[in-house]
Amino acid sequence: MNTPLSIQPRFEGFCPVTEAVERLANESGLEERGAIYTKREVVDFILDLVGYEADKPLTGYRILEPSFGDGDFIHPIVDRLLAAAQREAGGLTVERLKPTLRAVELHRATFDRHRTAIASKLQSCGFSSAEAEELVSAWLIQGDFLLHDFDHDFTHVVGNPPYIRQEVIPNILMAEYRQRYETIFDRADIYIPFIEKSLNALEQGGQLSFICADRWMKNRYGRKLREMVSRDYSLSIYVDMVDTPAFHSDVTAYPAITVIERTRENRTRVFARPDINRDALRTLSRDLTAPELNKKSVVQEVKDVAAGAEPWVLSAFDELALVRRLEANFPQLEAVGCKVGIGVATGADKAFIGDFDTLDVEPSRKLPLVTTKDILTGEVKWQGRGVINPFDENGKLVALEEYPRLARYLEERREVIAGRHVATKAPANWYRTIDRIHPAITGQEKLLIPDIKGDAAIVYERGELYPHHNLYFITSSTWDVRALQTVMKSGIARLFVSLYSTKMRGGFLRFQAQYLRRICLPSWDTVSEELRATLKALSETENAAERNSAVAELYGLSANDMKLIEGGIQA
Repeated sequence: MNTPLSIQPRFEGFCPVTEAVERLANESGLEERGAIYTKREVVDFILDLVGYEADKPLTGYRILEPSFGDGDFIHPIVDRLLAAAQREAGGLTVERLKPTLRAVELHRATFDRHRTAIASKLQSCGFSSAEAEELVSAWLIQGDFLLHDFDHDFTHVVGNPPYIRQEVIPNILMAEYRQRYETIFDRADIYIPFIEKSLNALEQGGQLSFICADRWMKNRYGRKLREMVSRDYSLSIYVDMVDTPAFHSDVTAYPAITVIERTRENRTRVFARPDINRDALRTLSRDLTAPELNKKSVVQEVKDVAAGAEPWVLSAFDELALVRRLEANFPQLEAVGCKVGIGVATGADKAFIGDFDTLDVEPSRKLPLVTTKDILTGEVKWQGRGVINPFDENGKLVALEEYPRLARYLEERREVIAGRHVATKAPANWYRTIDRIHPAITGQEKLLIPDIKGDAAIVYERGELYPHHNLYFITSSTWDVRALQTVMKSGIARLFVSLYSTKMRGGFLRFQAQYLRRICLPSWDTVSEELRATLKALSETENAAERNSAVAELYGLSANDMKLIEGGIQA
């Protein structure tokens, strides 16, 4: 059995980092390892995109697979490598093949299974058992890719990096990753440093192709990785894989295939939703990698995709041009007196949330709560839920001895409340909700917007309820909130969000604060009294034609502009 070489050079003897890696290697399940397996047709497509084909001089290449999992990539790579070597003059020799491949897997049982399978494959090609052992020992590494130091750079990196939330990773290990990788920012999933390390492992002119979630291209947590790519690399190919059966299991996130090169080209070829068919993908790979695009090509070619930390837009180019014009002419939402926020996350809803009337605490220690279930019809129909508020007006936790009913209520549920991560980090504050509650928000007029939706659901709330964590909200100190609702319902909100948001399976968008804040809006004091009255009056109507006409006047939009906006609104 191979030992975890990846952690030996830096962590000699017993070490908490070593212990954390070993636990994941021996005990982690599929979810902890972020294991999503890729179909063979898609693997072959990715290998074709980077030119790792059996008719190429593959013994002169050095390819890396950072997390080989169930062998979806590693076995096709070995098959192509052996086929190419057999055709070359030097033939199949251990010395020629040893530098050509490095593949890493953390999970020990998975590693051992594929190590045995590849050794058998090598013996079936004529290698002795000792030669096969020598090759697999050079090629395959059991350990943590993010902690391993390689002995050379690579011409190619391919794979499907693990998709793991930070919360799943032991704190000591996450701290080590943060020291090593500049792209771990905000709540970045672990595939982000996988991409960073893989890019750094490329030689000049080398190519990386991964299939993974494209959230990093637009999300806040991907900004440092976007900066890195725009500074030192080029995004040469982007294939949108939404709603395609690319994996052996369903995924909710929005996957994409990218090819990133260590060059300074400024051209990206784009295609969306290919047929998962071997012949169709083979033809598409030829189109995407051709020196020049045929005039009849189904592939689009765009420039200036990667621009610093800004979100990358790789579709809807006419809509993008309109948004860029709006951005040049109007300030963003929060610059004109509006505020975007998200409702409260408690970490223990069953303890903190209940029927408002029967929550047995002091009246000042509970607030009426609005949830997504209350706005399913497009207007607020409160179902009577409430949330415990442990904070005073200054944002400090109240002293429980001053609120005996609250103290008794919380103490009865202490085991659940104190067991949360936020409570174990600060035991003295065990009864705080994850998010601070700002009671003043309850009394403010607001627009409520569910997070995941096919279209923007913009619901007016007159200032009586506090939002739950699945709801984003917009308040304003300048704009009339009813007039603002008309603007948001017109399709302007969806236009911006659809460009900057990642999409989920089924075409659903994330109406998150980071995207809502990008919406541009004229200052309220520039709006005529007549148009103000019209916008307010139209908030309660479903007459889309009248609403769009008023919004076109507000922004100075043409009929063609409105067609783009209306075309993006789902019925």
